[in-house]
Amino acid sequence: MTQSLQIFMEYRIKPDNVNEYEQAMEHIIAELPNFEAKEIQWFVATDQPHLYVEMFKVPTEAHYVALKKLRRDDEHHLFSRIHSMVEGGKEKIHCWAFRAKKEV
Repeated sequence: MTQSLQIFMEYRIKPDNVNEYEQAMEHIIAELPNFEAKEIQWFVATDQPHLYVEMFKVPTEAHYVALKKLRRDDEHHLFSRIHSMVEGGKEKIHCWAFRAKKEV
């Protein structure tokens, strides 16, 4: 059986867009399970203003590659809504996948 991947996304939101971004994220979080994302978590940093992190698991590397591409796709009806709210634009949406070395 293939081990799932832990996805970590990080980006900073422009201060004037925080409320709009948080509203958009409610819809994005609701959409992620359609891409087989599970254990979805969403954080805001306590010591770095407007820095947000998303973490979730996907079943395969193919899911990760596809979702990473879609999150930066200007044509996606939902994911593209936050591009202009991110400081530095969609290129500053950092996304990494991790495979657990040991599960406890």
